Amino acid sequence: MSLPPPPRTSVDSAARVRKGPLSRIGSRVSPPQLIALSFAVGILVGAALLTLPLTHGPGRGVTFLQALFTATSALCVTGLNVVDPARDFNRLGQVVILILIQVGGLGIITFGTVFALLTRRRVNYSERIRLAQQVSAFSAGDVVPLIRNIFLYTFVIEGVGALLLALRFVPLEGWGRGLFYAVFHSVSAFNNAGFALYSDNYLRFVGDPLVSLVTAFLIILGGLGFLVQLNVVAHLLSPRRHRLLVHSKLTLTMTGVLLLVGTLTYLGLEWNNPRTLAPLGLGDKLLASFFQSVVTRTAGFNTLDYGAMGLATLFISIILMFIGANPGSTGGGIKTSTFYVMMASAWSMVRGRGEVVLFGRRIDRETVIRAMTVGLLSIGLVNTMFILLLVFNTNPNILFVQLFFEAVSAFATVGLSMNATPLLNPAQEVILILLMYLGRIGPLTFAVAFNSREAADLVRYPAEKDILIG
Repeated sequence: MSLPPPPRTSVDSAARVRKGPLSRIGSRVSPPQLIALSFAVGILVGAALLTLPLTHGPGRGVTFLQALFTATSALCVTGLNVVDPARDFNRLGQVVILILIQVGGLGIITFGTVFALLTRRRVNYSERIRLAQQVSAFSAGDVVPLIRNIFLYTFVIEGVGALLLALRFVPLEGWGRGLFYAVFHSVSAFNNAGFALYSDNYLRFVGDPLVSLVTAFLIILGGLGFLVQLNVVAHLLSPRRHRLLVHSKLTLTMTGVLLLVGTLTYLGLEWNNPRTLAPLGLGDKLLASFFQSVVTRTAGFNTLDYGAMGLATLFISIILMFIGANPGSTGGGIKTSTFYVMMASAWSMVRGRGEVVLFGRRIDRETVIRAMTVGLLSIGLVNTMFILLLVFNTNPNILFVQLFFEAVSAFATVGLSMNATPLLNPAQEVILILLMYLGRIGPLTFAVAFNSREAADLVRYPAEKDILIG
């Protein structure tokens, strides 16, 4: 015997009144679908704003496709540009780009939750699920306090970064312009966007330790992932009460290893290149090599010309870009944990071990399958779009390696370029727009989509072990 439903109260009525069309839409779609939809709408809104003449620089004109490309690059925190943000957009246009970077880095749904909290609206369970999806949280239970901490942490770090950068930009640009440049580049760095307000990006700061190191550490912090950052801070404040998670240990280890490998790669392979490191002193060579190793983790700033680098250096750069940053961060790529699980599972099979063990813990089979799925889908997406870039290429001056570099950079939301982005035709620009969009929401969305519904198999077929592999 079932009990009758409870009577509707005035609180229920008020809740129904407050539930608008966006809430109804959100309740009908899955978290991955809502993330994809929110970014698509945000890109269109940003493109509409950047198309307005009042956002353009004096005597400059920006087409809708160029505005769409810029909005996608900003909201997807990439940094690729078909126009020059320093000249083609005025201060209002640059503020729009800055807002898109901040919203894109933290996540549109995350901002919507903060607005709900400010208006004292209750965040229901389905919204918490979507939030957990957005920030790669382990559970939906504590996601609202987590969002508060993420916002507080983000604005504190960006504020400190802006103050430090102001020490260089204010003397160079004056108080008003210098402070804006400091804020813009701090937000761009922490969100791993790579947008710069200088036409040569950061080439002029190749030997500047203040700008290079502050920007590099902002990029590293943004690429670590919010859960890792908060876990590390809590552990440092109270080691006994808050232990370092296995996920934190993994991402910190991978970040350190990749930064070291990248630094040694640039230092060794470009040491005698007269167009990159050769003219610099030892200190500047070390600084420039470390900076390039950091920015390939999906940041997009550059103090060296990637168009002048050797093929071996570019190949290592492509690998580092494809791996990307950590889960739940402002960076892109397949993510460090995905790469580790893929490599560790392959190595375990080569050694004849059935399970992957990490810091005394076993990585379950579902995680391995999810990592393999993300990796294979990402490789397939990049290769498919790269082939389309080749098919639609009409400029004989654009090299094969330049297009592949552009494809990986767009997918991994890095923003580095071999100076080929402004040379692309409209069809190729559309392809990069799709790559940036899918790269920002793709690996996470794919991973969740394949695990969002676990349907019970009513029939289990006999295993077949006679299929030859390798």
